[in-house]
Parts: sequence; C-alpha cells; structure tokens
Amino acid sequence: MSSSMTKKKRSSSSCLSGRRLFSVGSKLAIWLSAILCFVALVRLHSESTIVITDFHKFRTFNHHFQGSPKVAFLFLTRGALPLDFLWHTFFQNGDVANFSIYIHSRPGFVFNEKTTRSAFFHHRQVRNSIQVTWGEPTMIEAERLLLEAALEEPANQRFVLLSDSCVPLYNFRYIYNYLMSSPRSFVDSFLDAKEVRYNPKMSPIIPKHKWRKGSQWITLTREHAEVVVNDNIILPVFKKFCRRLRWRPFAGLGKAGELFSRLLGLYNCIPDEHYMQTLLLMRDLEVELERRSLTYSLWNQFVGKEDRNSWHPITFQYADAGPQQIKEIKASY
Repeated sequence: MSSSMTKKKRSSSSCLSGRRLFSVGSKLAIWLSAILCFVALVRLHSESTIVITDFHKFRTFNHHFQGSPKVAFLFLTRGALPLDFLWHTFFQNGDVANFSIYIHSRPGFVFNEKTTRSAFFHHRQVRNSIQVTWGEPTMIEAERLLLEAALEEPANQRFVLLSDSCVPLYNFRYIYNYLMSSPRSFVDSFLDAKEVRYNPKMSPIIPKHKWRKGSQWITLTREHAEVVVNDNIILPVFKKFCRRLRWRPFAGLGKAGELFSRLLGLYNCIPDEHYMQTLLLMRDLEVELERRSLTYSLWNQFVGKEDRNSWHPITFQYADAGPQQIKEIKASY
C-alpha cells in the first residue's frame, strides 16, 4: 500500500514538473517570438529609412582651361597593372597635353619604379582609395573617387573607365579624335526583360520602370561626370538595397529559386551594372547617351552547381591576341 502511495506521489510530482516545464517553455517561446518580431520591425524600419541630403548641393568644379581638351583615363585595379607595357606604348604615341591618368588601387599601393614598368603611371594613384569588393557598393564608390579626382583638372573633358585587364585596340590619336568628335557619353544602358535584381524597397526613390542595366565600362562627358560625383540620392539607395548575395540558398533552381528568393526578400544585385545607367536615366540624361560601351567584352554562359544561368566575361589569352583576331574584333564592334 505504501508502495502504491509512493508511486502516486511520484506520478503526481512528475505531472506537476511537466506542467511547470511546459508553462516555462511556453512563456520563453512567447518572449522569444516577441523579441524576434521587435528585431524584425526595427530592421525593416532601418532598411526603409534612407538619410538623403539636399539634392541641389552640388560641388562646383573649375571649367576654365587653356590648351587642348584632355581625355582622362581612369584605371580601376586590384594592385599593379599587368599590361602596363602595352599602355606605355599607347601613351608614348600620344601627346601628353591631351591625356591624364588616374588609378584607383587598394589602399597603400603606390605606383613607382618598383611596381610599374611605365613612367606614365608613376604616382598616379588616388590618395583616398578604399578597399573594393566585387558585387558591393564599394565598386561604384571607387569609380566616383576616380571621377572626382579627374574633375579637379579643368582640361579633362572625357572620362574613360578601364580595368587592369583592358588593352587599347586603336592608337591614341584615333581614340582621342573618336571621343572628342562626339558630344555624348558612351554608356551601355537597357531595360532587362528578365529583371530579377530590382528590390521593391528602392521605391519610391528609384521606381522599377527607371531601373536600368549595362556594362560597367563607360565613357562620360564632363557634365555627366559631375552628375555622378554630386549624386547624393541614388547612391544611398544602392548602398542599402543593391548588394551581391554571399549566400544564395536557391541557386541552381532556376525560376523557382528566383521566386523563393523574392518571397524571402533576397535579391542578388550587382551595383556596378546598374548604378550609372539608373542615375543618368533618373536625371533625364539618357537622351544624351550613346547607349553602348566602347569596351569590347566577350561573354560566355557558365553553368555550375552554385551559379547556374549566369554570364561571365572571357579572359583573352596570348593565343587570342593575334593580328587576325584583333582585326575580327574591330570589324564586329
């Protein structure tokens, strides 16, 4: 009998303990849910709040100069210029009064006798360079730093953005005359029919119908370069809502993966392929553009486990750079 009573007490005690644990667990779950909801609301509010300064506070640049107008060659590099010897020949055949050179490289990297074979690049790096990551807004910030530095020289009237893997296909005189003969900027810009990068949170500052895409490699007139440097509305939106996804959980699922990503608010956005194009359209300047790039690129579709249906530029090897290949490129572009 005592054994039975003991079992009942233990059973009763066990039930009470279970109820208490369930009660405590329920309260913790409720508190945790409340905290998560609060964090989500704060994050949503912070993401939807963009601090914008006065759009009309433009920085003014000196426009008065004597002599010939210049072309500013703006090199966006990771370190040294591996093809500096080709550019040396290019600039050597030009008039130094007709061009300027500016380089954005990683912070602390100096172009001198030890790091480049061409004296044309000595100490041409911008002093306020930043660390750049592909697919991040730092790429367009570096481009703006190059433009800002080049705008300090009043004679610079055309601004050509180049990478460390670009090479000239024509001589200096041909390129100089070609650029100066046109009053327009050369910016590849189009409305992508398969658009999946636009984040609705960009609206109303950037409406979807004004979202554009194009090549990063552009050539700007001085007027358009100043518009880019003085932008303080579109850039903050890009910094918040246009970034490359480092983790893409639905990569490889095609349209279904894109749909799942959108439902979760995930957008794989590459800023340097949209910023200049969208900004110039927002400023009603698209009519002043030649909507094409002057930089030849050959793109090849890459199909991989983690990144299906994406396109990547082909790297030309030495065997691809013979006279016949270059002649074919010139004829097709």
